[in-house]
Amino acid sequence: MATKTDGLSADERAAVKQRAAELRAEAKAGKTREAGEKAIREAIEALPDDDRALAEGIDRIVKDVAPQLFPKTWYGFPSYADADGKVVVFFKPASKFETRYPTLGFEDAAQLDDGDIWVTSFALLKLTPETEKRVADHIRKAAG
Repeated sequence: MATKTDGLSADERAAVKQRAAELRAEAKAGKTREAGEKAIREAIEALPDDDRALAEGIDRIVKDVAPQLFPKTWYGFPSYADADGKVVVFFKPASKFETRYPTLGFEDAAQLDDGDIWVTSFALLKLTPETEKRVADHIRKAAG
């Protein structure tokens, strides 16, 4: 017999509240690259060591291969948006929802379409030269 839930988990409710706070902060500070960079730095600095190292690597890769993407946080995740403000790529740390692995994800604005099926997220445990190249290739393609 299935048990009735109250809807969102405590972590999910916290993420929704965090997103509302992000939107208020964007409205107050303006949607400038500087404000986005500051928000990303703060989000990354708050992460535990393993997640922080990955997030810093993703941030470096995005700046290198897709500098046209706009930095911002999205539900507390370091994220990068297109010129229309739509998130293209994001990093979801394992610590956010106490999951097994961190995730590199791509949203609808990502230009990854490849026939009838394609990957929109990856478990990411470590940035090695090989994984960095794969990540860079996907981000480059996603950004167009």
